[in-house]
Amino acid sequence: MNRTMLAPAGIFESRPFGFAQVTVVRTPFGRSVHVAGQVAWDADRNLVGPGDVGRQLTKCLENVAKALASVGASLDQVGAFTLYVRQSHMKEGKTIADALKATFGDRLPCSTWIGVTGLARDEFLVEVEPSVVFLPPA
Repeated sequence: MNRTMLAPAGIFESRPFGFAQVTVVRTPFGRSVHVAGQVAWDADRNLVGPGDVGRQLTKCLENVAKALASVGASLDQVGAFTLYVRQSHMKEGKTIADALKATFGDRLPCSTWIGVTGLARDEFLVEVEPSVVFLPPA
């Protein structure tokens, strides 16, 4: 397997935590781009939107966009997202939906929302994981 790891500018450095933010796998059919689940940290690991699931979701999506931009892709190329939402905030469905609509407008991707008891840090209310993105061969 030919896998390349990327550490995009503007997203926190993940290697100390044991994972890559972006990996690109070359296949005979093109390149598959995989993006790690994104949380509401800025590049310096400061939380954006403490206690605010909508603001945190927006920051997660901004991080996904930065990750995709590092390989010349965009949010429009993601067909589906999985949202891991703290169970305590699942009742804020309208806030979550509003953040998604503010980002995607009328071109909404598929999404699955999964209520979880916790994420990597207690301060995280949501984590966003995009589906794989396929790009033509380089």
